[in-house]
Amino acid sequence: MRVWLTILAVVLALTGALATGAAAEELTLSVAISMKEAVQELGARFARQRPGIAVRYNFGGSGQLQKQLEAGAPADVFISAGRQPMDELEKRALILPANRRVFARNALVVIQPADAALDLVTPTDLLDPRVRRVVLGNPRTVPAGQYAEESLRALGLWERLQPRLVFAENVRQALEYVARGEVDAGFVYATDVAVRRSRVREAFRPPAETYSPVTYPAAVMKDSRHPALAQAFLDLLLGAESRGVLARLGFLPPAGLRE
Repeated sequence: MRVWLTILAVVLALTGALATGAAAEELTLSVAISMKEAVQELGARFARQRPGIAVRYNFGGSGQLQKQLEAGAPADVFISAGRQPMDELEKRALILPANRRVFARNALVVIQPADAALDLVTPTDLLDPRVRRVVLGNPRTVPAGQYAEESLRALGLWERLQPRLVFAENVRQALEYVARGEVDAGFVYATDVAVRRSRVREAFRPPAETYSPVTYPAAVMKDSRHPALAQAFLDLLLGAESRGVLARLGFLPPAGLRE
């Protein structure tokens, strides 16, 4: 009996050690959902180059992710679709500001269902009586919604469109509303169109000068459990390999921007 108890104790200890070792090899990325396909592809490459490393993802609206991280959600790297959520985390000393970098840009577009009978060509076309519902991300938590509000206010359309506006939890939810024909138009990023190319079409692009630049900052979290791995992934985001992936998916280069 003593021998079996000793063996059992050894097995349990080894199991615990293996579990601890596995946990120590996980890299957790908290990522703006508009960057989903790019980060998944880069994460897979990162893991292949480092046998034994598991990359975990948490996708969502940047503002929602910010709130999760403020509440203590574990993450090694945060990738935002706007500077404000990153600014808030920096104010709370939750990221390493010296590691913060912009690695990509995007553009705001208005889309319609692919089979829409009405052609929208300019922002004022959104006032057409046949346009009953227009979706955008909730400006309180979704950078794409914040950019859309900025643009509509600059164009003098924000108040006039209020009765028609529908707010989504993130930019991909806005995309799905349009793809399913539940709304007549929606504000998303240029790169989102490719995700539902057979279901939506780009109608027009709001003038770039009417909203802030759409930038993607990334940073290592201050309480990262694996800061060296997190920095290695950040280096990958800033490298030539990443630029190729991002360009293929429609993202623009950072143009020397730093945050």
